[in-house]
Amino acid sequence: MTELLPLPGSLCFSLLAAEADVPAARHLAGVWDWLAFGAFVIVLLVLDLVVFHRDSREPTLRESAIWTVVWCLIALGFNGLIWYWRGSEAAVQFFTGYLVEWTLSMDNVFVFAVIFSFFRVELKYQYRVLFWGILGAIVMRLTFVLVGTALIARFDWVMPLFGLILLYSGIKLCLQKENDFDPEHNLLRRLATKMLPVASGDFGERFFVRQNGRFAITPLFLVLLVVESTDVIFAVDSVPAIFVITNDPFIVFTSNIFAILGLRALYFLLAGVMDLFRYLKYGLALILVFLGLKMIAEYVGHTFFGLQGHLVSPLLSLLIIVVILAAAIIASLKAGPHESATG
Repeated sequence: MTELLPLPGSLCFSLLAAEADVPAARHLAGVWDWLAFGAFVIVLLVLDLVVFHRDSREPTLRESAIWTVVWCLIALGFNGLIWYWRGSEAAVQFFTGYLVEWTLSMDNVFVFAVIFSFFRVELKYQYRVLFWGILGAIVMRLTFVLVGTALIARFDWVMPLFGLILLYSGIKLCLQKENDFDPEHNLLRRLATKMLPVASGDFGERFFVRQNGRFAITPLFLVLLVVESTDVIFAVDSVPAIFVITNDPFIVFTSNIFAILGLRALYFLLAGVMDLFRYLKYGLALILVFLGLKMIAEYVGHTFFGLQGHLVSPLLSLLIIVVILAAAIIASLKAGPHESATG
């Protein structure tokens, strides 16, 4: 068996290499590939914060649309690099993972809108909160990917467990009402208000201040904590969803991160028109259910019937996801934002 370069934390991925969809673990990512991608992401984030969004201001709809396209083009450019480096099958897996994450992030948009509305955060400060929230999200996603990969390599029963999580998440999303999420009862927010002094007043984009001679957090920092804690919940759905598509941790992580990087622009583009996509959540729920069933079925087929490879090919999985997503969007646009509850 080919010996692979270890990832940070001395994790061994030889089992994953044997199960990977590329021939004989050819061109699997090594330590320098991970470091190079990390450096690339850091450069993008520094340019975003220091050059393009240095001052807090209200982004326009046109600007948000342009940035959404830019982030998508960067992801597609990286997808082309994956195609050149790893081949067409790995490229399809990356694109499918990116599409799944990008689609699931639309549900984040609604939650972020609820959070900012509840705390009455001005539009010009929302971008800053989301930027630092994304930094935390990147660290959490990396942790989830590394832990998930290690668990899969050690315990084969983790795969159907992930499948059950996706089934539960899909059913829950389908039955969830729009007013189910209440930022006021967020656990991390309540702990912070009990353990740390919270400054009173408006401090703009600042997260920490000194008030009455002592250190204090600002209300905007509480908003950031709520955003970070909700991303943990999203990661529970999103990371297992990509493991259905591929066991390659580099593909899982990079497709996840590119979707996260474009989330801020997508939020400012869609936050005001989410009522136009009334059936989108049902499409997202169906995608989660499909991925959960696929993961469970493949585990049963491999374990009890000696089947090899994917029961549903990566390309067919991509087509199914695209069809579900397109159907949900088209149905929503046809129904319109003012469809009655009985309609």
